[in-house]
Amino acid sequence: MRRARLGGLDTVIVGEGDGPAVVLLHGFGAPGEDLVPLARMLDAPPGTRFVFPVGPIELGLPFSEARAWWMIDISRFERDVAEGRGATWTREVPPGLAPAREALIRLLDELAAPRLVLGGFSQGAMLACDVALRDPRPLAGLALMSPTIVAEDEWASRFASRRGLPAFVSHGVDDPLLPYAVARRLADLWKAAGAEVDFVRFRGGHDIPSAVLDGLGAFLMRTLA
Repeated sequence: MRRARLGGLDTVIVGEGDGPAVVLLHGFGAPGEDLVPLARMLDAPPGTRFVFPVGPIELGLPFSEARAWWMIDISRFERDVAEGRGATWTREVPPGLAPAREALIRLLDELAAPRLVLGGFSQGAMLACDVALRDPRPLAGLALMSPTIVAEDEWASRFASRRGLPAFVSHGVDDPLLPYAVARRLADLWKAAGAEVDFVRFRGGHDIPSAVLDGLGAFLMRTLA
């Protein structure tokens, strides 16, 4: 494991060489290295590098290394979830989405992997999805764990440009933060546009259980072979 600076982002890289890469983005409020253990838990072809960028925003929570890709109005978010309006933000464009996207694109340019799977968890999955829809570089696959939809009006016309893209989507049916139904709709939007979608539905919440690890590992073995 080594640390590097790519695209202006602190990054942890597990694996050496110039082979295929899996870039995974952590969720809102997680430590920057939150997903690094997945490098030893996921199946992948020999020579695969796992790349874990750190979100550029430091939340400054006490006794925490919490990071984010863009800020979220936590009080509004908690109120919407409590009052059953957990999907009200799907058409909103987060104010920090564009600079986060630009930073990630710069990182991918510097990484220059011959085959690339881009993905993430929660807010990281939203950013990965946004980049996949806006940046034309070839992708071997897209991996979205516990995602939701943002910027829906801007995304809508872009799915067709990725026809044939292998996509992995997972979500817990009891997720208390991001509604399962919206993640299911996101998977259906990809499928309707011609993407090859693996969808893993699991009994649980906002998490990455063994069923997701198994499914994603099989996805990586297939798409990066």
